[in-house]
Amino acid sequence: MEQNELYPIFLKTKQLEILIVGGGFVALEKLSFLLKSSPNSKVTMVAPFFRDETLEKVKGFNVQLVHDEYKNIHLKNKDIVIATTDNVEVNIQVYKDCKERNVLVNVADNPPYCDFYMGGIVTKGNVKIAISTNGKSPTTAKRLRQFFEEVIPNNIDDLVKNLNKYRETLKGDFEDKVEKLNEFTKSLVENKK
Repeated sequence: MEQNELYPIFLKTKQLEILIVGGGFVALEKLSFLLKSSPNSKVTMVAPFFRDETLEKVKGFNVQLVHDEYKNIHLKNKDIVIATTDNVEVNIQVYKDCKERNVLVNVADNPPYCDFYMGGIVTKGNVKIAISTNGKSPTTAKRLRQFFEEVIPNNIDDLVKNLNKYRETLKGDFEDKVEKLNEFTKSLVENKK
């Protein structure tokens, strides 16, 4: 069985500069996905045109639209880039330019040209679960996201907040606190007979 060797991380996109190259449907999809999960993201989009839906979507968000063909100057001060154009050569050029600058890049629907994938995300308050299929099946990630959105209770955030309050009352070093929290929460995962 092939193993997914990706390492999941949660980025503070409010502190990063993100560039989306493209203004079509895929660009809108990536932007929507990003803003749904991280509404305070700082995003620049560059394209010669933008869909009307994109123009509507960016209202109220920290998104800058640049009406221009892609040029490598657009990468200045960017931390993450997502290439979404329908021109394979442009997307590969974006990838090459990013690699020269050590900028993380995702070329939509082209796994060999991706440093990362944008997987399915389930958010319930402070709880966030990322789902990856190793770039093999975004549809499976989407269905798993829908499944987890249904089965994870909406009040799970109350549990997280209460456990955080309890953690703040604990004395001792980190190891002591972890041991006490593990003992306190063990019943959440034990099978009841």
